[in-house]
Amino acid sequence: MRMAVVGCGGLGRLYVRNYTRMPHVNLVGVCDIQPELANPVADIGETTAFTSFDEMVAKVKPDVVSVCLPTHLHKAFVVKAASLGIHVICEKPAASSLADAQEMIETCRQHGVRLFIAHVVRFFPSYRDIKRNVDAGVIGSLGLIHTKRFGTYPGGWYADPVKSGGVIMDLLIHDIDYVRGLAGDVSTVFAMGRRTENKDYALVTLRFNNGVIANLEGHWGYPGPFTTAIEATGRKGMIRFHTGEASPLKIWKNTNPPTAGYQNVSIHESPAVHDPYYEELLHFIECIQQGKEAIVTAEDGLKAMEVAMAAIESIRSGMPVQLEERGSGT
Repeated sequence: MRMAVVGCGGLGRLYVRNYTRMPHVNLVGVCDIQPELANPVADIGETTAFTSFDEMVAKVKPDVVSVCLPTHLHKAFVVKAASLGIHVICEKPAASSLADAQEMIETCRQHGVRLFIAHVVRFFPSYRDIKRNVDAGVIGSLGLIHTKRFGTYPGGWYADPVKSGGVIMDLLIHDIDYVRGLAGDVSTVFAMGRRTENKDYALVTLRFNNGVIANLEGHWGYPGPFTTAIEATGRKGMIRFHTGEASPLKIWKNTNPPTAGYQNVSIHESPAVHDPYYEELLHFIECIQQGKEAIVTAEDGLKAMEVAMAAIESIRSGMPVQLEERGSGT
């Protein structure tokens, strides 16, 4: 499989490192308009650096392009690659607007190529363990979810909400996608937020079609270490993960519902030979090679955007936003 990467910032560099470790993957080029970024990343991947996307795809003819650019640039490069018959792995969020994301999906469909939106949290070992336990009924029917995702203020183009969508569209969308994977489609969104010169905070409450409720917290400008956490509560118990705890993933089971207390049963993190980005990219490649459905589809990326944009609208209006039910897609 011939791979190319456009965008040689932090994520582009990470993609290149992972592609160089994959069997049956040939990294044929990297591209960035800034040669001072492209050249060292090409050195890491022992490949060719380009400053022109058109030149790169014409010369090296990749099977797949990974789009690791700022969000507002996604659509142009996804559409261009798809029109050339090239499969696309695109960083999240899919695009800056729903119309752009829909055009990306439709263009890829028209040209018979695959589009993957890289919502990597679904591939983190502890989050995969939570999904397996919830699906297996370990905590009974799911009722409540709480998530937290806090990090430093990124600055740069991220600070422009027109380009990045702010903390909800860029950071909290990780958890929006993940809880959709746990609980299904969202019916109602209510959000509160505050943005200052060096902080962006949001609290988003979701009600799902099946009655599950989720509270999601996102914060750019957090003074502590990067922190993620999730609690999923069902009729039989609770699963909890927190990056700051020595034993990050735990299950509390209600031993005699509903009157007894909780019994703490610790579960170690799943061992990971490769980082979650490796697992995610390898999965997408296998989906292309084997023609199978992805764990997270382009349609999932679109639906996560719909929820995120509803949250942004709720902050503006101070009112909950009702989402129309949409059919599932690929």
